[in-house]
Amino acid sequence: MAEGYLRAFAKGKALIYSAGIETHGLNPIAVAVMAADGIDIANHTANHIEEYQDIDFDFIITVCDHAQANCPFFPGHAKRFHQGFSDPAKAKGSDAMVLASFVKTRDEIKAYCQTFIKENLD
Repeated sequence: MAEGYLRAFAKGKALIYSAGIETHGLNPIAVAVMAADGIDIANHTANHIEEYQDIDFDFIITVCDHAQANCPFFPGHAKRFHQGFSDPAKAKGSDAMVLASFVKTRDEIKAYCQTFIKENLD
């Protein structure tokens, strides 16, 4: 979700990469809630962080505490940011409750990404 919003808000001012320390594929509920907000992530891929070891990043953003604690060292001058979000894929309850969890996390990520772009790229 963060990749989708960062790409949209950066409007070509930055190359956005998304990776994780584990790969699980796209969650169809995440794809649906992003589409409901006008962001198509259906063709995004779940890449492993090791695929990007040779890129000289300006920024590295972690969006969950597990990733922050386990994100590998990247040489260079990358400025690191962390903003932990709840993982809606771990939500329990009715379909409506799970969907609400995805929407809540999506909206939190959207707000964070808007602020990040304004403070770091504009």
